[in-house]
Amino acid sequence: MKFKFLVFLVCVFLINSCRKKIDKAILEEHQHTFTHVVSEQEVSKLRIVEYALDAKTENQIKDWEAYFELQNIINEVKRGDLGFLRTQENEVNLLLINLEKNIPEAVDTPSISARILVLKTTMLKLKSLVNLDTVAKPEILDAIKEFLMAFNNVNFQLNKKIEFDTREINRP
Repeated sequence: MKFKFLVFLVCVFLINSCRKKIDKAILEEHQHTFTHVVSEQEVSKLRIVEYALDAKTENQIKDWEAYFELQNIINEVKRGDLGFLRTQENEVNLLLINLEKNIPEAVDTPSISARILVLKTTMLKLKSLVNLDTVAKPEILDAIKEFLMAFNNVNFQLNKKIEFDTREINRP
């Protein structure tokens, strides 16, 4: 009788202790899932040189809808909202195709196309990292930094192109 009682207590003890380990494992996994949340403060701490578009450049690309849609996405990413990247894959791909396909003639040069290709690559990389559950927050922040730098490089190149085209050199 004592032996059965002792076996029963050992079984209850083992089940109870295993349950606590399982609960802790579930809690740790749950916390790990939410490490993807990136705050606006964390994004603002990234050291990035930002370039705004000149008025002349904005005038030249005013009909480039995909660029301005991308600019809205950039503003969301700066606020820590990565929701667009978690949407359906077709939306992101459609935006990138339109961005590359509908470049205005005034700025359609190989250097700008190369910057857009880099932007496209970094956006797809960020999208894939955001949609994975096993990625740590520092990796996502690095991908955000690369994405924002690629966008700023596109802006810089657009400004340079328009500035170069509008420059008048008087020769003696």
